[in-house]
Amino acid sequence: MRVIPLRGIPELEEGDDLAALLASAAATAGGLEHADIIVVAQKAVSKVEGRVVHLGSVSPSERARELAGPGDPRRAEVILRESRTIVRSRPPLVIAETRHGFVCASAGVDASNAKGVDTLVLLPLDPDASAARLRDRLHELTGARIGVIVSDSFGRAWRRGTTDVALGVAGIRPLLSLAGEVDAAGYELHATEIAVADEIAGAAELVMGKTAGIPAAIVRGLSLEGVGRGSDLLMPRERDLFR
Repeated sequence: MRVIPLRGIPELEEGDDLAALLASAAATAGGLEHADIIVVAQKAVSKVEGRVVHLGSVSPSERARELAGPGDPRRAEVILRESRTIVRSRPPLVIAETRHGFVCASAGVDASNAKGVDTLVLLPLDPDASAARLRDRLHELTGARIGVIVSDSFGRAWRRGTTDVALGVAGIRPLLSLAGEVDAAGYELHATEIAVADEIAGAAELVMGKTAGIPAAIVRGLSLEGVGRGSDLLMPRERDLFR
């Protein structure tokens, strides 16, 4: 397996043809191959889709002021607007369930790699649809049948640090079920599933980084073509032992 950073992608604006910029960067890196998987940072997708908020336009509610504590209540207001449920809070920290069903810090609202102070980047409205559009456009531009993952950094309740996970998926199977397989000791697996889309997102983050200005990477050498969505990775509420 190879992980190839896609360099030279400029600062993105709403309406930019992200797929064309990715195709150009891929051509510079040697071109796309059949079954390649392009991992694209969520912020790149959100910027071209106009999912950016300027705090000067936000009026905080009383609930936002409570959640903010010593933080900026305008940011808390944006988090509330992006949330289905507030799962935990310790002002100014908030863990929320987004409208997509993701449980993450600040409902995915983030100021890092945003354009200027008092600017926040939100999650795409539909990351799976975003991945599908990029995949279709890249096929149109390059002829390559590839997979696309829209990734973002998430923390984990039982581990320190963040790792990238797949928010949106197109053209690959995001989960690998090992049910029915037999291990080296002869034990038959019954419920094991591998979150391969998350593993690929984490691998890509190793070359993309957070401060290197590399918003995408090619992951090459895997055979995961198939049908699936990022939403397939969400834990059903009835199986969630943490809430």
